[in-house]
Amino acid sequence: MSVPYRILERKRAGLPLGEEEIRAAVGGAADGSWSDAQLGAFLMAAAIHGLDEAETRTLTLAMLESGERWRLAADVPFLCDKHSTGGVGDKASLVVGPLLASCGLPIVMLAGRGLGHTGGTIDKLETIPGLRLELGRAACLDLLARTHFAIGAATAEIAPADRRLYALRDSTATVDSIPLIVGSILSKKLATGAAGIVFDVKTGNGAFFAAPDSARELARRLVETAISLGTPARALLTDMSQPLGRWAGHAAEVEEALGCLAGEGPADLAELAVALAVEVSALVGRPLERPALAAALAAGAGRELFLRWAELQGADPAWVRRPAFSLAPVERSIMAPRAGVLARVDTRQLGLLLAEAGGGRLVPGAGIDPGVSLHYLSRLGHPVAAGEELARLHLRRDDDALVARFAACFEVAPEANAAQAPELILDRVGERS
Repeated sequence: MSVPYRILERKRAGLPLGEEEIRAAVGGAADGSWSDAQLGAFLMAAAIHGLDEAETRTLTLAMLESGERWRLAADVPFLCDKHSTGGVGDKASLVVGPLLASCGLPIVMLAGRGLGHTGGTIDKLETIPGLRLELGRAACLDLLARTHFAIGAATAEIAPADRRLYALRDSTATVDSIPLIVGSILSKKLATGAAGIVFDVKTGNGAFFAAPDSARELARRLVETAISLGTPARALLTDMSQPLGRWAGHAAEVEEALGCLAGEGPADLAELAVALAVEVSALVGRPLERPALAAALAAGAGRELFLRWAELQGADPAWVRRPAFSLAPVERSIMAPRAGVLARVDTRQLGLLLAEAGGGRLVPGAGIDPGVSLHYLSRLGHPVAAGEELARLHLRRDDDALVARFAACFEVAPEANAAQAPELILDRVGERS
């Protein structure tokens, strides 16, 4: 009887796996000695029966140790990191990073691409002409020395076991397993070796976990596992029942982030960026207060730092001198069908429709039209008049049926029946919670 068979038999029966057994599965993913069928069975058994805290920690550490570990904080004191579980219009990483760096705190983020209803940070940054995004350790250290800010795509040497397991999770219906999510996220994030990390865990109908209890459990497991592996961590539970900011769409989101870094961004994006910066700066022992961060945003230093970073990463000098983005040319408005209050937005469906229109990817490897976007012009709980514009679409082609499906995502209710709009920051998980 083979080693994989015995391990799969135990987990299928709901028994906890020991360290050597979990390391055997992760090693098999990294070196190819386990087949896709064996790894798929392992993932399914883990998703059905769960992994306890000890198993999750072992899985994460084994995946982390399957590749390079940069341990950057040994060379860069007070190094911060930030991760979001993703959502529609979530461009907070593009604000938090330069904001912290402009205040003298170094930050590194290895980011990813989007799939389904969420947009990826790397996809957004690729709208900048000429920008190079693959980062190795030496390049990270150079950027941190020059700008205090490094963001990019992980090399193939970071957590190679996760690269294979992540692809299999998508085809084995195991994407929503919290222990597997924790292992995947942390094996990449902890590889950089920051001094502290803050997680932005979304909840609401546009989040990966819509139910607050599930999102809170993910936040808890992320924080506790990171701490158990030696990295101080906290998490904010934040609302994703409507798009973050005013824009969703890759080029438009980068432009909105630059505006926010110049003190001209939407209030919710600025509020979230400042809150995340407060948390992670306290974690690494160099606390920044909200007034100082708000003043830094207003002064525009973060925008200048972002543009300097982009130039160092190969961005077209003409773009750096005058950043500009082109949106898709077909504009269609979504109007309120009646007077009342904007009561609900199907945020997940908005993201999926943007992807269907070309502004995202529904399958791995698909191309993206960065100019396809949605301008979100109202907010939940706000009164609207009949015929008032709720949102404006920028599409590559005119399509009445597609526009009607976008419009169906917005619900206007009589003011007396409207529920109160949710708070942006719902909870904190970690040391100060």
